[in-house]
Amino acid sequence: MVNVGLFVLKYWAGIVTGSIAIIADAWYTLSDSFTSIVVLVGIKISTKPADQEHPFGHGRAEWIASIIIGILLALIAFNFISESVQRLRSRESVRYGAIAISVTIISILAKEALAQYALWAGRKTDSKAVKADAWHHRSDALSSLIILIGIFFNRFFWWIDGVLGIIVALLILYAAFDILRDSVNPMLGNEPPAGLIEQIKKLCWESIGEEVHAHHFHIHDYGAHAELTFHIRLPQKMTLKEAHDIVNRIENSIKSKLDIDATIHIDPIRDEIG
Repeated sequence: MVNVGLFVLKYWAGIVTGSIAIIADAWYTLSDSFTSIVVLVGIKISTKPADQEHPFGHGRAEWIASIIIGILLALIAFNFISESVQRLRSRESVRYGAIAISVTIISILAKEALAQYALWAGRKTDSKAVKADAWHHRSDALSSLIILIGIFFNRFFWWIDGVLGIIVALLILYAAFDILRDSVNPMLGNEPPAGLIEQIKKLCWESIGEEVHAHHFHIHDYGAHAELTFHIRLPQKMTLKEAHDIVNRIENSIKSKLDIDATIHIDPIRDEIG
């Protein structure tokens, strides 16, 4: 609702002044409404429990929602870069006034308030999509701030509006890249952090009181939960039940301490192989 209200104000101010930068900023603000809807749908889907078709749950739906946000932002950015370049080629200038200044200040304050709230909600829920939406609000506030600064230099430079339009578009493009990078990387698969590997090795030792040479770590993040696979080495003369009990203790320890579902593969200790 806030975004729609700001869109109407900014678009009206952009039409009155003929500013491509303010109109671009208006559409950037409206895109927040679309992306917020995408975030809500993504979060709703991600909370669905695992089923036969999706045995690892629906947690990655949030990342898909974030990818949609990133693509929408990129399309908006390219559109306004094109329009701003056209404005510069035609050497069109703009006359800003009290309307443009007032609307821009209102936008900065409102968007930063939304960004702060979304960042708080993102930290509280550990939701990547909500955090992405928060930075979308923040980038919108920054774009409005740049426009406000540019307004005061308009009388000195005829080209200020076209340049501001490009700057706003580049900010949108950067936000899109940042969101896409943070969403695509975990879906492709990341290497487990070194600190996490050390924690797992420590839990292995604490669980059974001896070294098992944990190695070959792979972690699969599904948003709501993570799946971990790795190898350990055990004596080849150990019975199946003894090996199973050791693996069970390690897996239970990792689940209780780190909330990660682990699956462990057993390798025989090489110096015992004939």
